[in-house]
Amino acid sequence: MTTLQRAAIASPADGLIVYDTDLKSFVYYEATSLTWARINSDANGRLNFKRIKSTDVLATVLAAELAAGGGTKYLLNSNTLYEINGIISLNLPIDLNNAYLYGLDTNSDIIVSTTGSIFQGASGGSVRGLTLQATAGSVFSLSGAATQNLIFRDCLVTGSNSVGTISGFGLVFISIVQFVGNTNGITYDNITQLLLSNMGWFSNNSGTYEKLTGTFTLIEKQGGFSHVNGTAIGLDVSTSGLTITGDAVLETVVFTGNNPTGYVKPYTTGTYLGYNFNNSWTVRAAGIPTEGDSNAAGDFSVDYAVGSGASTTFNNSNPSNIVKIQGVSSSSNLFRFSTDGGLNNRLKYLGKKKRIFQVSGSISFQVPAAGTYIIYIAKNNVAISQYKIYGRGLTLNDIVVLPLSASVELSNNDYIEVYAQRYSGGNNDAIITPNMTVTIK
Repeated sequence: MTTLQRAAIASPADGLIVYDTDLKSFVYYEATSLTWARINSDANGRLNFKRIKSTDVLATVLAAELAAGGGTKYLLNSNTLYEINGIISLNLPIDLNNAYLYGLDTNSDIIVSTTGSIFQGASGGSVRGLTLQATAGSVFSLSGAATQNLIFRDCLVTGSNSVGTISGFGLVFISIVQFVGNTNGITYDNITQLLLSNMGWFSNNSGTYEKLTGTFTLIEKQGGFSHVNGTAIGLDVSTSGLTITGDAVLETVVFTGNNPTGYVKPYTTGTYLGYNFNNSWTVRAAGIPTEGDSNAAGDFSVDYAVGSGASTTFNNSNPSNIVKIQGVSSSSNLFRFSTDGGLNNRLKYLGKKKRIFQVSGSISFQVPAAGTYIIYIAKNNVAISQYKIYGRGLTLNDIVVLPLSASVELSNNDYIEVYAQRYSGGNNDAIITPNMTVTIK
């Protein structure tokens, strides 16, 4: 009976069994609930489903998809689940077209292409539980719009000429994927959100494992490892114009192998001596330096020869005006700090995240006569009065040595300096500063 005919049965008996030709399934009547219940069978699976077995002829089982792809590719049906069963030798690329492609056993469910790319086109989809091998081409050759998403997980990519390129997508999520024996890696380009989780790059890969180009809103690479040997490169962020508009995180990834210089190919601009990334990144990964706004630190020192120093002049009133202490300074360590274009006695914060810093140091200055002076830490040209410290010289040319200490909250491009004020003493005088050191971290 059809579904309509079955529904038209008047007062069906409890337990009445009917074969429904529309559902391709037996159903039975439950008098207590006044409903028809479907009897489970192989035919009860999802409607949008197709199984592709190693014994199938692709041109036959995927005839509709081949026609939709114009005879040059297999254009999958959107929102349809395709199960790979066994080893499938691919003769033309697959356009995922937002379909679901999966295998039940990564070791047995395999797609092999000996001529070109496995996945090609402008749309994403979901790929899971498969082994992929593109011996002469790329696994991925995808370039689409920000409305497209790709989920790729629980897979093995092996023996491929190139893992390929994914460009322009809104979301790319790759998780628990092993890369073994591939000649070249993958390039991620202009992706809104790139999420990489627990990826394993083995030492028998070559070329550049992962490369970032273009503009990203968010990057998170977490877990997994990159075993880098020979001339291989684990992660390449050196391309000019690589931009992160939001945040980028590289965390708990293990970089290892006999080529430490190849673990990361660093930014060519915007990074710091001995480091790899710019201020958009937070990096906590074994094998490479830790980087983040929480590690930002800087210092400077003013150091003149004995008997000399820089002069700082005050106005005629007591207390005098509060002025910046003069002196030519140099820095030994700057990470996410700068001296703001070489300005002396200044440390400028370049990190993105607002945080609280501890400032410490000392200052030595020579007084022109007996008098009391106040030293301040200043933020953005404004003295922070709660951390002021007093020092008094008793006679001409006395040397006053004072510690510097403060806690200050800085946002991007905020800066700190050391200021001074004469509290008592003669007018039209100046202090001479032979030495001053400041550290912020």
